[in-house]
Amino acid sequence: MEEIEIKRKKIKLLAGVMIIAMTGAVFVGCGNNSASNEGKVTITVSGSTSVGPLMEKIAEKYEEENSDVSIEINQTGSSAGIKDAMDGISDIGLSSRDLKGEEASKVQSTVLAYDGVAVITNTSNPVKELTIEQIRDIFTGKITNWNQIGGNDSPIVVVSRETGSGTRTAFEEGVGYSEEELVKTATISKGNGDVKTTVSTNENAIGFVSFEYLDDAISAININGIKPTAENVKAGSYVLSRPFLAVTNEQYITEDTKNLIDYITGKEGQQIVKDNKLITID
Repeated sequence: MEEIEIKRKKIKLLAGVMIIAMTGAVFVGCGNNSASNEGKVTITVSGSTSVGPLMEKIAEKYEEENSDVSIEINQTGSSAGIKDAMDGISDIGLSSRDLKGEEASKVQSTVLAYDGVAVITNTSNPVKELTIEQIRDIFTGKITNWNQIGGNDSPIVVVSRETGSGTRTAFEEGVGYSEEELVKTATISKGNGDVKTTVSTNENAIGFVSFEYLDDAISAININGIKPTAENVKAGSYVLSRPFLAVTNEQYITEDTKNLIDYITGKEGQQIVKDNKLITID
């Protein structure tokens, strides 16, 4: 009987050790900047598909210089990124629009760069210049055929972004129409990449994207006679521009997150901004 009692005590002791170990593991896994099995600190980032490509380039360089840091990026859109930062789900939320109302009272923002929004068409489209008024009339359905503005006799296919997109907000505010005024037949694409793909494969399409997405696959329209370039945005002559923001919550921010933001706004980070056709903060 005594031997059986000793075995029971050993089993109870072993169970207690296992519970303590499991509890400790749970606590280690909590928190925003969590340590992985390799001992790295993970910084979680989510938000704007416009800021995303820049952040990926910065993350690659930053991780090379800081081997103990891993940066995880999820491109979900500006509004989703801001909410993630508010709720402590992400260390950094990425936004390509200014904070609104309740957002501004719950989180803080740091300008990482400035970006232009380009109006794009298919490369086969002969229309290469538009006024801001013509763009407004196209996106609100007052102009519906390319022949009304010097193009081919073909119906205009308007391509816009989803509700909550920072690029869409900046475009609508810059052009001068509300979300409700968007032409009802507009194709809604999720992400700059989807807009670019749609326009590049449809000769009658028109859309808008971040400067980062401009290349030979699409044509960028001159607005009011001004080319969409970083230099013209900085000079104030190109009308469609917006900030790229890192959104954080003081309740959750860590030194690792602060160090990353400082890197982006510093000399090395701003060189990456410049290399990606964006406008530096200085």
